[in-house]
Amino acid sequence: MSESQGPEAAEGSTRRLPVVEPEQPGPPAMEKHVPDAPARGTAHRFWSARRVPAGIVALLVLLLAGAFLYDVVAVRTGRDALGWRRDLARQLAERPLDDTWVLVGAGVAAALGLWLLVLALTPGLRGVLPMRRTHPDVRAGLHRDAAATVLRDRAMEVAGVQSARVRMRRRKARVRALLHFRELDDVRADLDGVLDDAVRGLGLARPPAVSLRVARPGRKG
Repeated sequence: MSESQGPEAAEGSTRRLPVVEPEQPGPPAMEKHVPDAPARGTAHRFWSARRVPAGIVALLVLLLAGAFLYDVVAVRTGRDALGWRRDLARQLAERPLDDTWVLVGAGVAAALGLWLLVLALTPGLRGVLPMRRTHPDVRAGLHRDAAATVLRDRAMEVAGVQSARVRMRRRKARVRALLHFRELDDVRADLDGVLDDAVRGLGLARPPAVSLRVARPGRKG
């Protein structure tokens, strides 16, 4: 006697599930070369905050204004003026303009005023070299010491260079290399190419001109 196949047996039967076939690996995609972004905007020098000079001037003005204000308020309340203010008013009224101390004081005041004007009109931060701007909202700078270190390390990679010294300025980089073998002209040609590539690789807005000097170390004794 055979058993009938009911719904329970149909539910318990094994079913074949669909199989997801893995994708066949295709040829590797070619990387697209992205060209260097062009410079955007003018790279100006960085301005210094100059907090120390501003703090000194503000402190001196505060002390001087506070002293005068205190003396004026004291006089208005019926007290006598302080001795230093009476002496100052008398000296200013009696001394001629060609007096030595008047000329000295005027020279000091003029020098301080000129110094403050120079600080206000010049950007400062001469040790930071502005880099090319690839985005209008991003500014970057490179310290002179870091740029000099890069040039020195690249110069030391040239065969025949024993030591190298770099002095970095805003417009010029002075490189002095000492050799211990190879011909001077050959090493100079290699250094010219290496240093030119290194300067371009710094990404500065105004690449400095390279002044190269190659020599052999002097004999000892």
